[in-house]
Amino acid sequence: MAKFLLGILTGILLTFFMAVFVVALIASLSPGQPSIQKDSILTMRLRGDIPEHAASEFSIQWLRHGPPPTLLDLRNALKEAADDERISALVLESGGLGTGWAKAQEIRYGIENFKKSGKPVIALLNNAGTIDYFVSSTADEIFMVPEAILDMKGLRAEVSFYADTLDKLGIEAEVERIGKYKSAAEPFSRSSMSDEYREVVNSVLDDLYTRFIATVAKSREMPDDAFRALLDEGPFLSSDAVEAGLIDGLKYEDQFRDYVKEKLEQEEWREVTFSAYRKPLESTTGFGGGDQIAVVYAVGDIMSGNSEVDPFLDARILGDESFSKTLREVREKDDVKAVILRVNSPGGDAFASDRMWREVNLLREKKPLVVSMSNVAASGGYYISMAQAPVVAYPGTFTGSIGVIYGKMNLRGLYDKIGVKKEILTRGRFAAIDSDYRPLTREERAKLRHEIQAVYKTFVQKVADSRERSWEEIEEVAQGRVWLGNQAYEKGLVDELGGFDRAIELAQQAAELQDGEYRLVPYPGPQQLIEALFDVDRFAWKGSLRLPSNLNPKRFAISPSLLEGGVLRLAPYAITVQ
Repeated sequence: MAKFLLGILTGILLTFFMAVFVVALIASLSPGQPSIQKDSILTMRLRGDIPEHAASEFSIQWLRHGPPPTLLDLRNALKEAADDERISALVLESGGLGTGWAKAQEIRYGIENFKKSGKPVIALLNNAGTIDYFVSSTADEIFMVPEAILDMKGLRAEVSFYADTLDKLGIEAEVERIGKYKSAAEPFSRSSMSDEYREVVNSVLDDLYTRFIATVAKSREMPDDAFRALLDEGPFLSSDAVEAGLIDGLKYEDQFRDYVKEKLEQEEWREVTFSAYRKPLESTTGFGGGDQIAVVYAVGDIMSGNSEVDPFLDARILGDESFSKTLREVREKDDVKAVILRVNSPGGDAFASDRMWREVNLLREKKPLVVSMSNVAASGGYYISMAQAPVVAYPGTFTGSIGVIYGKMNLRGLYDKIGVKKEILTRGRFAAIDSDYRPLTREERAKLRHEIQAVYKTFVQKVADSRERSWEEIEEVAQGRVWLGNQAYEKGLVDELGGFDRAIELAQQAAELQDGEYRLVPYPGPQQLIEALFDVDRFAWKGSLRLPSNLNPKRFAISPSLLEGGVLRLAPYAITVQ
């Protein structure tokens, strides 16, 4: 027994010293905090997506460089740099920016606010697309690398349909929906758009296109019609873009730097990267004492259970258990004086959404609450936002989608093709209603329709209660239809158009806080080293094989629900407008 105890103690000590060694090693590898000199140029390199919330998954990269910069980090850095006497200008380097329209609007808001300081903003584009240009067009001057392409040619939305493929495989998608626009399963049950689907996608394209033209044309001091005509000539060689007045000149990076130095009358190129500049802000936006405005993130497809993050697939599951735990934590913190619920979710499981809705409302009863919508806050993402609290959305936010679907796959034809046979023995009239080996009967379909009709009525009623409207008024703009933020504002589904600045302002007012009296604190916080090292769920053998997170079927919001049969408050469109 003594040897056994000694072995356990030795193991604990070895684990402890290994943790200390890892921390010391990473600290030795981490670059020191650079000093920021006078006449420094803040450089923001905009590529890929800009995450809402830093991944909570531990990694060596996280420890060396800090969590990946978020949209709120970017907003904070621009706000700080505008008043920072050491910062003389802002340089934007963009190419391959893959964020959505709402996030792009937030970035533009930040740059426009920075420009009020009177400091110049100069952009350099590499191979750039439409969203790159949308963001960069707010700069005073735009340059482009010679031989690069400005891939700006208007907007398009592409939708794939799999019904014919499923038919060849012997798979039938069986779907019931409430709301004529609730078309989440159309790609699996049809080979082309329904009229309703086409109506909404065209509405989205028209709105985004008109707003894009008006915004960029104003920035470039062009008439709207002239800019619209130019779009019909895209994409552009860099030289053609200069001739068209879209770009102010062509410069390689070294030439661009020389130009900026000359413009600023500075002898040296003193660059401060965004990653380096945002670290000093941790004292005002990180953790510690004092009053807080909590920013609670609701990001990902809504499912039952715990939240999950897969940085390799850029996929997130918003689990109701994890989300509810975070809300309860925030609710009980005395130093949290107000809460911003930041939603970027297309919805998902109907019953998980309802449990999350309850926790949001319990939080609102105790703390001032403001809802801030990002790229998408639709269906279940809209549902959890209905807490009788102010709702702020961007003009380009996908929201609404007040509707419900049920779906399952009948795999009988596929099983026959591959020689799989099933026998179904039941006790109970509807025991096989979600079997994947047979289609729904007329009675089963009627039963399901009754159930999802009840879920839909509840959805509409909760929106009506939160928006202080009648059931009939909300039902008229429901029907599963997706609205862009500015359309939702006109329909009374959101209160204001704006981004973080407006949401923070409303939270301050509700909590009666002044600038400098609070810190913005993200919830949930990133996972710390000690938590990762002693994360039992990560390392312990539980007697069964755990799939890697990127193979976990919970990661796919539609497929397992359609296979198993499930009621969803899920946005009907996965629209990418590019």
